[in-house]
Amino acid sequence: MAIAGDYNSVVMRAVFARRARLLIIIDSVVVLFVMASCGNSSIVGKWRMVGTENQTVWEFSSNGSVLVGDVRGRYKFGDQDRIKIETPFATTVYQVTIASDQLVLQEPGGSKLEFTRLREAGR
Repeated sequence: MAIAGDYNSVVMRAVFARRARLLIIIDSVVVLFVMASCGNSSIVGKWRMVGTENQTVWEFSSNGSVLVGDVRGRYKFGDQDRIKIETPFATTVYQVTIASDQLVLQEPGGSKLEFTRLREAGR
């Protein structure tokens, strides 16, 4: 009977090791998906285009929605510091740079939009 007990012990350790590896792989995949879905949370907030005081305000929400003036849309981060902004009127991909309270959206080979973060009173 000692052989059967040793065999069961070996089998149980092998099954446990296999399940532990599977859990580690699943956990790693979940963490990667969560990180990828978060995007760049530093964009969340209100941004005013650089220029005169009455420039359009863009508001990025943490749920992926964006408000450009009065126009609602969606945004999604891609690879290589790119952001895709979709509104009912257009879909545009920009190269995005955020440094402190400055945001720059640059169309590949095209125009550049510059913004300054609006701070809420009391913050």
